[in-house]
Amino acid sequence: MLHKKFDFLIIGSGLAGLYSALYASKYGKVAILTKSKLDVSNSYYAQGGIAAVTDSADFPQYHMEDTLTAGRGLCDTIPVTILVNEGPNRIDDLIEMGMQFDTENGKLALGLEGGHHRRRILHAGGDSTGKEMILFLIQKVLAQKNIEIFENQMVYELLTKNEVCFGAKSYNTIANSNVLIEAKHTILAIGGASAIFQRTTNPNTTVGDGISLGYKAGVEIADMEFIQFHPSSFYSEKGKTFLISEAVRGEGAHLLNSKGERFMLAIHPLAELAPRDIVARSIFDQMKKDNNPFVTLDLKHLDGKKIKARFPSIYKNCELEGVDMCKEIRIAPAAHYMVGGIKTDLNGKTNISQLYACGEIASSGVMGANRLASNSLLECLVFGKRAVDHARKTHIETTEVDDGNSKMQTNINLEELFLQQKNQIALTMNSKVGIIRNKKELTEVNDLLDTIEESFPFEKNEYYSHRLENLITVCRLLATAAIARKESRGGHYRDDYPKEKSKYLTHSIQQINKNLHFIPVEHESQD
Repeated sequence: MLHKKFDFLIIGSGLAGLYSALYASKYGKVAILTKSKLDVSNSYYAQGGIAAVTDSADFPQYHMEDTLTAGRGLCDTIPVTILVNEGPNRIDDLIEMGMQFDTENGKLALGLEGGHHRRRILHAGGDSTGKEMILFLIQKVLAQKNIEIFENQMVYELLTKNEVCFGAKSYNTIANSNVLIEAKHTILAIGGASAIFQRTTNPNTTVGDGISLGYKAGVEIADMEFIQFHPSSFYSEKGKTFLISEAVRGEGAHLLNSKGERFMLAIHPLAELAPRDIVARSIFDQMKKDNNPFVTLDLKHLDGKKIKARFPSIYKNCELEGVDMCKEIRIAPAAHYMVGGIKTDLNGKTNISQLYACGEIASSGVMGANRLASNSLLECLVFGKRAVDHARKTHIETTEVDDGNSKMQTNINLEELFLQQKNQIALTMNSKVGIIRNKKELTEVNDLLDTIEESFPFEKNEYYSHRLENLITVCRLLATAAIARKESRGGHYRDDYPKEKSKYLTHSIQQINKNLHFIPVEHESQD
């Protein structure tokens, strides 16, 4: 097994991974392990933008209030305070590096999205903010001689001893080769888990294997019951789907039912710009009421030229499907964002020494029960930098690391059975752990996972066996947390417990070989 040593190991190449790697390269030698190519990530597909206070009429306190409101009582106050106050500085850093956000009349162009009471969403390339930021950072990363990139990698084991992390083992799925990366500091930035659902806006690589990786190593996993379903994902009878940014509604698009009525007006004061969980659930209810698999996003009353210029990527994708975006688009909700994840402190640190997490995989306390639109890209920057700053100032423990002869390999004969089980799990997650849940169906999910686990011919250190183990682990963590939270809040709605309960102003915590428990939300204000 190839054995290499670095100061920093970054697992993942979304915004959190690339930004952390670039910043860490100032302080040492960096390795980036990415599951596919460097530009395949959720961040790349982020359309709406990045939320930060840059306008003189806006204030961090306003941004904080909107974040706390969206989080439904489960945001920890101090990390939110950090996000909204340090966020503008990280935007300034990017602009100083040469990142170009869209401007209007010489000023930053600011959009509006659901849950925000001020225009504070910066965007680039119209509706290609994530793509533009990722491509910008990739150029910077490739120019750094002390950053080494490993593509097509499946990280299958974190190297830990006495609750200290010393790196990871990884398998190159194309070359069928193994590598052991020894590192003083490891940062998990491997993304979320929404592709465990059959209908999703995420790339198919986003199946939560970073969650499983951390869980097996003993990290604490928080709030896995909260999955955010994006209200507006393109609907077609062929099953084709892609994200229709919330910013489209921010520019004035209306949601219509099958009778052509604006149904959100009667549901929330912000109508189409209500928080995402409310809009997604309202669309789901309307689809059920109309016995229709979609609702309509109406843009006929808007300036078509402005819409085409503001959303060039969405317009092109719709056009390829034979749809004129300037008229109307059929949409339905889809799994979009994992709100919970690996529990971290204010510096991205996990309960395992020398192991950090940032970006969507992390549960920093910022998102609460429901992420405020476009806070995710900002969280990547703010806590990515904090993780590196903490790591470089921390005393390092060392140990002898060896490969333990546990090389990964592939049994191609297991591929077809793996794909069958994966598809069955995705369909079941979609129907029973989706926007509306109940104990009966959640229990049926765990029963299915048990059956698959007992019947699949697992092989040790085998690629498809490992992927299925990860998938089962992540789905079980989600279903178990959803069963335990006997209330409805944010991205978690149970029709057998349809109201919020004050006793659940808590975070769910899961850890290997321990029972699920709840810990209080931290509402202290920052000094």
